[in-house]
Amino acid sequence: MDIGKVVKSNSHTDYVCQVYGPGEVEYPPSVEDYAFGRFVQIALPTQPQAWLVGLIYDTILLNPDFGRLGPRLSPPSDLAVFSPDYLNEKVTLVGIMAIGMTNAQGSIMQGIPPYAANTDAMVETMSEQQIRDFHMGNPTWRLAYMPYLASRNSVETRYLAQQVLTQLRTLFSEPEQTRIIDLMLDEIMWNNQVAPLGGRA
Repeated sequence: MDIGKVVKSNSHTDYVCQVYGPGEVEYPPSVEDYAFGRFVQIALPTQPQAWLVGLIYDTILLNPDFGRLGPRLSPPSDLAVFSPDYLNEKVTLVGIMAIGMTNAQGSIMQGIPPYAANTDAMVETMSEQQIRDFHMGNPTWRLAYMPYLASRNSVETRYLAQQVLTQLRTLFSEPEQTRIIDLMLDEIMWNNQVAPLGGRA
């Protein structure tokens, strides 16, 4: 499902997506579609067609009313009729961390991708099958992007890794896969509990 479009980047792997609001598309995304830890893909201007694979790691709300000294002369109900464009000034932005790339030929890579997306590139959610394919087509099951997440060493990134592993735990059931996921999940959950208290990060 399309959730929005890229409006800027902060780095080669850090993108900002403006989420579609009511009236912008026929079926606006729900909050679950752009939740923390959601896998998404961003269209790339390549041939064959390729996509960045990313994780939603942040949400920013923009409201032009914040900080204004006084109320508007018209209530919101009147603005919807006389100034409908005003309502579109309130937007939701999400931060996306690129963790790999896939293309129409089925090629998969995990880690920092070689290509960057353009402004206005479409952002869409990934299905469970697409998430499985991203982790299985390397050519075997891999989590090669986890060291990149760990290297950022922030509270948000640790919880992002925990959220991702919790999702993957429901998608992969082979004993070796679940053993590795459980080991990593236990380690990250332990660090999330201990690090804020001054323990090992």
